[in-house]
Amino acid sequence: MDTQTNSSFEFLQLQAASLLIYQSVLTDEVGQAFLNLLRSLRQIDLLQSLRHSEVDELGCVRAYGNYFKAIASQNQSWQGYLISRILIDENPFSRQVQNTNLADLPPSLIAAVQQDLQALQSLYQCSGIQLSQWVQAAAKLNLPPVAWSEITTKTTTEKASDRTIYDKLSQLDNWADILPDLAAYYRQHGTGIFAKYQALRWQSGQLIGIPYADPVQLQQLVGYEYQRDTLKKNTEFLLAGYPALHVLLYGSRGSGKSSLVKGLLHEYGDRNLRLIEVAKSDLVALPTIVEQLRGVPQKFIIFVDDLSFEEDDDAFKALKVVLEGNITARPQNVVVYATSNRRHLVREMFGDRPRPSQNEEVGVWDTVQEKLSFSDRFGLTLTFEPANQGTYLHIVRHLAALAELNISQTDLDYRALQWATRHNGRSGRTARQFIDFLQADLNLGS
Repeated sequence: MDTQTNSSFEFLQLQAASLLIYQSVLTDEVGQAFLNLLRSLRQIDLLQSLRHSEVDELGCVRAYGNYFKAIASQNQSWQGYLISRILIDENPFSRQVQNTNLADLPPSLIAAVQQDLQALQSLYQCSGIQLSQWVQAAAKLNLPPVAWSEITTKTTTEKASDRTIYDKLSQLDNWADILPDLAAYYRQHGTGIFAKYQALRWQSGQLIGIPYADPVQLQQLVGYEYQRDTLKKNTEFLLAGYPALHVLLYGSRGSGKSSLVKGLLHEYGDRNLRLIEVAKSDLVALPTIVEQLRGVPQKFIIFVDDLSFEEDDDAFKALKVVLEGNITARPQNVVVYATSNRRHLVREMFGDRPRPSQNEEVGVWDTVQEKLSFSDRFGLTLTFEPANQGTYLHIVRHLAALAELNISQTDLDYRALQWATRHNGRSGRTARQFIDFLQADLNLGS
């Protein structure tokens, strides 16, 4: 390898090592594979300059293979990968600029970010063809290994705001000039896991992103229009920055309570709504979760499905703190939406009712009433009555129309009622299951 080539990947190593704020951009599998490849190329360069006999050409080829596989798994160009990592990177600058004007940040922090952006621009300019040629020269291959194609960066994201940043960075001579646009992006979209995922769950003491959220849409849900419209209005209050109420969706099984909440994500995800699923067993961590969301630009629905409590349940106390508040102010960007089949969330036993006896709590009726009135602590309760035959058939016909099934209404109604009788009774869930089965049956039979 010639001197100019040697100095090129040595320069790239130096740029990567000099990062002060955006260090985590290169910490995932792709970034580490890229750095390992540069390290292997540099090592071969040093050994060859010393005329060392034990040069690890195979190790260099293997490092290139690991890099190629890692970047291919992302289906991005190296350039697209770097920009996407910058846009979601959680660091002192991206966190602070969400709540502080750019001009009010410490000058040393601004200078460090500008230096990092210039360093990352140098890495951005390293093409797949260049890497392939370096590996060919270092390992003395007859032909260069396949270079990862430079996929158009516009295909790597669906958000228009992302595409704007991609376009500007691809045209700028100095990435430090993108700082105001980058600050505005962080203020609008946030950083880290909240910028990457719309749906998340609390698992093993941390928030985990859900890559493939339930695709259910509100237009698929009929029969409970009042409940749907009321929940939408409350969610729009949240998105607009007004105080929104915690909501309990109570009613019969299969009526679409959970689907209605999940459908909000498809409706408002592009307006920075995020849905966080918390299992009943994890409700003890609810105050911790809420504090993690404070000050974040997104709006959050904490979704608790199939909620009910036993006596002396710690989760009961944790949820009560979030619903009623304590000395800490409630974040305006967080609400709790819970579903339940029980109107009274804390199960009452006959033994709980007061009986005159020794060692009995004097204010026992107060305790009973506290249990029974817990659902009242939700600001809004939406009731889902069991579907009658008319409502059930209305749901079936609506879903059949969306699926564009080629079947007469008479035949559709007859089959739907037969299905409900033989399966789980009349409900939105039963209607959905019937339409799924019928669609497959008609398609295979045609």
